Amino acid sequence: MTISEVAVSDPHAGQEPEAVGPLLPPGFLRHPIHLLAFGFGSGAASRAPGTWGSLAAIPLYFLFFWVPTPVYWLVVLVALLVGIWLCGRTAAHLGVHDHSGIVWDEFVGMWIVLGLHPETWQGVLVAFLLFRLFDVAKPWPIGWLDRRLPGGFGIMMDDVVAGLMALAGLYLLDATLIPFAL
Repeated sequence: MTISEVAVSDPHAGQEPEAVGPLLPPGFLRHPIHLLAFGFGSGAASRAPGTWGSLAAIPLYFLFFWVPTPVYWLVVLVALLVGIWLCGRTAAHLGVHDHSGIVWDEFVGMWIVLGLHPETWQGVLVAFLLFRLFDVAKPWPIGWLDRRLPGGFGIMMDDVVAGLMALAGLYLLDATLIPFAL
């Protein structure tokens, strides 16, 4: 293994780490598809790229959260459909199914949970924490989807389901325990 190669652990338990090519080829993020897939560079963070990608989604959310609810969900749907394509292209270019730096799926997952439009910073924080909890822990069916669905569709769908589960969790918290002025 050369210095430009790294050992990347497969997210699937019990599998050996595999060697992949250069972590990011020179000029990789200059390509618009890869720049989007890497969350405008937030996924290039050396530690916790999914967390950084989830955080980077929040300011973008504030650019379009004010539109009417049907338009908001249309924007999220378009981001999901575009994400299937661009994440699949980026993963194929890197030769890694779900490179940890691909965080467009985290953007969409965050926008799903933020679809309740929490009106306080505490509500946004709880939405972020719930999404990260489901995205990292991968309870069923998230982990099952992550292991079985191929390409860009597989990259996106586990985070979509994590976003939906976090959305349900945020709604339940708001309705029963801790109101966030949703």
